[in-house]
Amino acid sequence: MTPKERMAAAMNRTVPDRVPVMCQMSIGHMLLQTGLSPLRFWHSAEVFAEGLLRMRALYGFDGILISLHGHTPDWEKNLVRLERVEAGERATWADGDRSFYPADDLPVWSPARKREAAFFPAFDPASIPGLAAYIPVSQGLRFVFDPDHLFDVVDAVRAAAGEDYSIHGEVTSPLDYYLDLFGFEQALFGLVEDPGRAEAILERLSGAIMPLALGFVRHGADAVKISSPYAGAGFLSPDFYRRFVLPYEGRIARAVRQAGAHAYLHTCGDVHDRLELMAESGASGLECLDPPPLGRTDLADAKKRVGAKLFIKGNVDPVHTLLRGDPDAVREDARRRLAVGAPGGGYILSTACSIAPRTPRENVSALLETVEETG
Repeated sequence: MTPKERMAAAMNRTVPDRVPVMCQMSIGHMLLQTGLSPLRFWHSAEVFAEGLLRMRALYGFDGILISLHGHTPDWEKNLVRLERVEAGERATWADGDRSFYPADDLPVWSPARKREAAFFPAFDPASIPGLAAYIPVSQGLRFVFDPDHLFDVVDAVRAAAGEDYSIHGEVTSPLDYYLDLFGFEQALFGLVEDPGRAEAILERLSGAIMPLALGFVRHGADAVKISSPYAGAGFLSPDFYRRFVLPYEGRIARAVRQAGAHAYLHTCGDVHDRLELMAESGASGLECLDPPPLGRTDLADAKKRVGAKLFIKGNVDPVHTLLRGDPDAVREDARRRLAVGAPGGGYILSTACSIAPRTPRENVSALLETVEETG
C-alpha cells in the first residue's frame, strides 16, 4: 500500500498493510527541526508548505496536516521593520502592530489597538458573516485569512505529495470561535444565562466555518480535522457538550462526509465520559484520547466503546513519553498501543496531542521504527 492508501484503509476502519503513523506537530517543533524563518513560516504559504513537506519526510509520516491556510501572497508590503535576534524575529507593521516570532513557539502579537470582546447580552447572531475571517489560534492570537487565497497552501502541498500521502485540512470548532469572540468569562456565563442566544450564535458560527471545511475537500483533502480543544471534561459537562458542541461540530462533520472526505474530532484532555456522544456527531474518527495523567482515556476501553463507529488516532502521551522519555520508552509505549489498536484496523498511531517544540527527534522517529518492526 502507498501511505495514502494505508491512511484511507485505517480511516475506513479496515486493516491496512501496517498501522499508519501521523502526528500533529507544534509550530515550535517544526521550526526547530527545519530551521526556517519563524516569520516566513507563519506568513508565507510557500514556506509553510515547504516546512510541512520536510517534516513529513523527516519522520516518514503517512499523512500531512495543514493547520494554517489562507496566507496573503503580498504580506511583505505591510512589513515596516524586521529585526533578527537570538530568540527569534521581531516585526513592526504598517498599521502599528508589533509581533515577535520565537524560534520555538507561536507568534506573540502586540496590536496597536486593543481588540475589545463583543458584548454578549446585546450581540446579534445575524451579524456573523457567512465566511469565517480568521483562525482563533490560541490565547487571543488570530491567523487572518486572505479570502482570495484560502487554499493556496493546500494546492501546493497536494501538488507535491497528494498522490502519495494523505492530505488533511483543519478547521476550528464553533465553540472556539464563540470563546474568542466574547472572552471566556462572558462566553461561559452566556451558556448558562442565555442559552438560546448562545445556540443561535454557535449555529451562525458553524455556518461560517462550513465553507472552509468544504473548501478543503474541493481542493483535494482526504480528511478534515475539527479542532475542539475546549470541549473536554475539564471544561464542559457532558450535558453542555451535547447542547453546545455536538450539534454544531456534527453539522460540519456530516457535511464533510457527504462531500466525500473523512472528518475527525480533535479534543484535548479528558473525553472518557463523552466518547459515545462524540460518536453521535457523524464524524469518521477521534484524535487525542489523552491517556493518564493528561486525560483519563484508556485505548482498549475507547476501542471497545466506539471503535465500531470511529477510527482512532492517538494516544501516545506527548509529554511524559515523547518529550521526557527516550527512544526505548517510546518504543515500549508504541508497542502497547499497537497491540490494542491494530487488531481489526481503524487505528492510526499518533501522539495524543501535538509534538511539543523541544521533543527529541529520535523519540519521534522511534514511532515509525516500531511500527515497521511490529505494526
